[in-house]
Amino acid sequence: MIVVIGLGNPGSRYEKTRHNVGFEAVSKAAAFLHVKLRKRCFRLYRQASVRTEAKEQALLVQPLTFMNASGKIMDAFSREDSFVVVCDNMDLAAGGLRIRQGGGYSGQKGLASIAEKLGRSDFLRIYIGIGRPAEGVAVPDHVLGIEADPQKKEAVDKAVEDAAAAIVKYINGASVEELQVEFNRKGLL
Repeated sequence: MIVVIGLGNPGSRYEKTRHNVGFEAVSKAAAFLHVKLRKRCFRLYRQASVRTEAKEQALLVQPLTFMNASGKIMDAFSREDSFVVVCDNMDLAAGGLRIRQGGGYSGQKGLASIAEKLGRSDFLRIYIGIGRPAEGVAVPDHVLGIEADPQKKEAVDKAVEDAAAAIVKYINGASVEELQVEFNRKGLL
């Protein structure tokens, strides 16, 4: 089974922040696939189950823990599942998109939490670029802030849409290499 996990923070306070682009991408993929993300009893996440074109099951997931504790949900899944984690990345310019199999964490504590709990880091990542903070702005203020620059906001929104399209293509059989060719880009600024 393919499990696509969009990282973010729960609650309306964080809804449109840079840190929640993973949530947004999974929500857009669910909408495209005409499924609704729902919280089940006693679960620390929302999920939507979909059938792929090959008639296999895939899950779209949004953890309802805070970002740094995203790994808490991993006990609900088999270690043999194929995982995709969608999250923000400050090392990519606003609007950048990078699809990568395995690798480090680039300071992304939600990603590190999942890898630690899973016991491996070879899963697919879809990084959405949010850019670095402006001079004098602390990292937490940057990632938990809302993009004010209209050009950067438009670029990030486009990257979120493309990440959702990449999710749909992947669960329907596109290879990592095909996704990288189609979607990897450096970003706007």
